[in-house]
Amino acid sequence: MSLLVIGIPGPSVLFVIGRALAHGRRTAPATVLGNVTGSYVLVVGVTNPKGIVFFAAVLPRFVDHSAGHLAAQMLLLGLVRIAIGTVTDMLWGLGASAARTWFAGSDRRLSMIGGAGGFAMIGLGVTVAATGRAD
Repeated sequence: MSLLVIGIPGPSVLFVIGRALAHGRRTAPATVLGNVTGSYVLVVGVTNPKGIVFFAAVLPRFVDHSAGHLAAQMLLLGLVRIAIGTVTDMLWGLGASAARTWFAGSDRRLSMIGGAGGFAMIGLGVTVAATGRAD
């Protein structure tokens, strides 16, 4: 269940991918470890709806009330989720740094990615303007 929920990229994954794309392979693991131990993960983790739903609604369903030590079970299950998140974030970061290396290998690829980013921004702007919605 954790792998399924964690597999969907959230704010911390986007942060790791952004750092890996901007700074390369060595930055991705440092960013992941920094997220796990740093204040960024406290703020994003607590306000991330995916994390709130997981810890409040999903995780308690896997606790065995008859075994006792509910707090210890919740802590252990929470630590498993954090470990899975660390590994998947690392994989996302390493994948992004590999993509960065591939894109940097060709000026044509770099210009294509810049053009795609610009096209996406224009598309989002037109969508917001056409629908009148800011979300």
